[in-house]
Amino acid sequence: MDNLDEPRLITETGVASRVARIVEPMIRGLGFRLVRVKISGLNGCTVQIMAERPDGTMGVDDCEAVSRAVSPLLDVEDPIATAYNLELSSPGIDRPLVRAGDFSRWIGYDCRIEMAVPVEGRKRFRGAISGVEGEIVILDLPDAPEGAPDSARLAMREMAEARLVLTDAVIEESLRRGKAAERTLAAGEEPDPEAAILPPVPAPAPRAARPPKPRRIDNPARKPRR
Repeated sequence: MDNLDEPRLITETGVASRVARIVEPMIRGLGFRLVRVKISGLNGCTVQIMAERPDGTMGVDDCEAVSRAVSPLLDVEDPIATAYNLELSSPGIDRPLVRAGDFSRWIGYDCRIEMAVPVEGRKRFRGAISGVEGEIVILDLPDAPEGAPDSARLAMREMAEARLVLTDAVIEESLRRGKAAERTLAAGEEPDPEAAILPPVPAPAPRAARPPKPRRIDNPARKPRR
């Protein structure tokens, strides 16, 4: 399977899911992968689209390119019935984990997982990723009570959210991978998609205010005076 087409196993619900279905084919056509869509009440309403290249990189120019492509598409499809800001960003260092490959490439590092479906009455887990078997993540549990299993087998499709924990080890490894990517590009070689190289710091997200349609509630502070 082409790394670009590796499916997301942890996906959105509700309106965010509708936005994801609209923008994902366009993003993939540009050579990027959708990571996550999140809708929040920031600045009234903000639609955050997180994307990356198959090698894990995502620069400011990349964010702008994706923004220019999906902005008119969202205008036409109109999945959100209110004024909103569109925000494009990289996954960052403490990235969401949404594909089997994301978990595989970060074996040995800590992550937080929230299950949509409880596992033995528990929905929240934190521990080191010790293995991946198909769509199952094996997580070490340092907080397991005495006599209880010290690991859990968690189905990715039953997860609501999973992301890396921002630790010194994750930061150090992210910097190492970023430097390796720079050396690869300087040598004129193609980056290894399996390396999942992350930028040393999250790329700033260009933000574009969406022009309100008649039924949308405009932000008076942003409305030009005539």
